Amino acid sequence: MPPIVGNTLVRVIHARVQVRPAAEKDLEAINDIYNHYVVESHFTFDLEPVEMEVRREWFSHYGTSGRYRLFVALDEEQMVGYASSSRFRPKPGYETSVETSIYLAPDAIGKGAGSKLYETLFKSLEGEDLHRAYAGIALPNPPSIELHERFGFKRVAHYTEQGRKYGRYWDVAWFEKPLGREAGA
Repeated sequence: MPPIVGNTLVRVIHARVQVRPAAEKDLEAINDIYNHYVVESHFTFDLEPVEMEVRREWFSHYGTSGRYRLFVALDEEQMVGYASSSRFRPKPGYETSVETSIYLAPDAIGKGAGSKLYETLFKSLEGEDLHRAYAGIALPNPPSIELHERFGFKRVAHYTEQGRKYGRYWDVAWFEKPLGREAGA
């Protein structure tokens, strides 16, 4: 194999990754990726792995059109991550805002799958009546911050000790991205 120069390997993997809308058949792999972070990190404040019945109910909130979307990334038929746009808050006045979320298999981080997922997600939201996207990132998490900033998110808040896990408190930064007409300005 010839030597890999610069980001050649990342470009090859990025080109190989296919992104499509999530289907019910993807829920087990989605749950496996998410539960890895429940058990191994502070990136989610769930303290116990999510059961499949909870995951199925969660899945019912997403569609193949509209504001609330869910996409999966596959590398040679292997699930390597997912991204979603979800309801930001339950009150009607927040309907033009979404919260985005992205989780990657640990060995997929930094190889382009996250970028491909967000490219697809934000393209799918074009034309929707949306004004802002938000992302909460438990700190520290440099790869997530880098990805969000690359997609136009700006840090707008820093909450100290917002969540408790592993016997300590963690800060959370909130990031905001304009959507709709304002995003193109």
